Formats: sequence, structure tokens, C-alpha cells
Amino acid sequence: MIIPDLQFLTLYLLVFVFGLIIGIFLNVIVYRVPLLSYILLRDKCRNCETKISPPYPIVELSTGLLALGIVLIKGIFPEALIIFALGVILLAISLIDIKTMTIPDSLIIPIVLLAILIAWVTGEWNIWERVVGALIISIPMYISLYFVEEGFGGGDIKLFAALGLFLGWKSILLTIIISSVLGSLIGIAMTITKKENISGKHIPFGPYICIGAMIAALFGDRIIYWYLGLNI
Repeated sequence: MIIPDLQFLTLYLLVFVFGLIIGIFLNVIVYRVPLLSYILLRDKCRNCETKISPPYPIVELSTGLLALGIVLIKGIFPEALIIFALGVILLAISLIDIKTMTIPDSLIIPIVLLAILIAWVTGEWNIWERVVGALIISIPMYISLYFVEEGFGGGDIKLFAALGLFLGWKSILLTIIISSVLGSLIGIAMTITKKENISGKHIPFGPYICIGAMIAALFGDRIIYWYLGLNI
């Protein structure tokens, strides 16, 4: 049927545009370079004609694709909107961590609120699973600070605690596995391509945590069931 297909395409287009609009606000806050200006001004600053870096509008495209991807995976449900809100916050955290090597508390608190909201919307409170999720990674990381100098940052610890409350203990374990593997692979790639040793250098871990968390939020149950199936 052509009409239903057109309806779905229209819906997906609206979802993408909605995500793009959210990305515009996010990008203005972080970089102050909206995508529309990038296109109309032909990737140059209006005043000094300095070339605008492509990653800036890519941020907005990312939120558009994020919104579309979540709807395709989760459908049009309140849970999808909450996960999208989480994704936008995690994207902001990643950008700020890369830029300033810090994760602001003002972005950690909304994740806690989203954890409460998604539990209420889905009816899956699982209090102990969420409490254990908040502590199972963050507490060992905090203790490690007494033994390893310049280890994890305080923002990373608080981010894991908030995400553990949102995801639960199984998915937060998956998150740290994914983020650690991803961070290691990127570190090795940087060492090879730049031909320099990055050991001892401060590298923001927040973006890897955020990527792992989004994978866990969208595919965590499938990955865990798949893994358990292989080991039964």
C-alpha cells in the first residue's frame, strides 16, 4: 500500500526533523554554530569568513539520526522519547568532556530523573536492580582513587552511578565492557596512527561511557540474552 508507506515516511521525516531541531539547540549551547547557518553561509563565519569545522553541524545531524534510529528500534512510545532524552544528554556530556575534560553535575542529575521517569512509564521499578546498578561500578571506581593516582575522574564515577540507576546492574556491566573495549581500541589506533605513546595522558573517558550506555539502552537485553544463550 502506497498511502501507509507515505504515512510512515512522513512520520519518520518528522521524527528526524524533531531530532534535528533538538540538535540545533544543543549545538548552539555547546558550540554556538547552528546547521542552518552552516549551510546558508557555505561553512564560513559571517563576520570573519573563517571556515566552520564540519563536526559542528554533524552534532545536529547526529541528534536527527538518533531520534530516527530510536523510533525504528523502540517504536512510537513514551519509552522511546525518554531514551532519546537520555541520548541527547549523553551527547552533550560527550562534547563537553572532549572540550573541557569535565562532566558537569547539571547533566548528571537529569539522568537520575529520567531513571525514575522510565521506571514509572514502563512499570519496571526493580528497585534493587537499579540501586545495585548505581553502585556496582561507581563504588569500586571511587575506591580505586585511593590506590591509583589520576585514575577515573569524579564525573565518570557519578555518570556511571546515574546510568546504573537508569539501566540496572546487568546493562551497566555491559556498558563498562563496551566502553572499556572501545576506549582501548581507540587508544591503540591513536598510538599507531600518531606514532606516540598516549600512556599518562589525560583522555576523556566520558564519550566511551556514553556510547556504551546508548548501546546498552537500545540493545542491552538482546546482547545479554544472546550471550547467556551461548553459555548455557
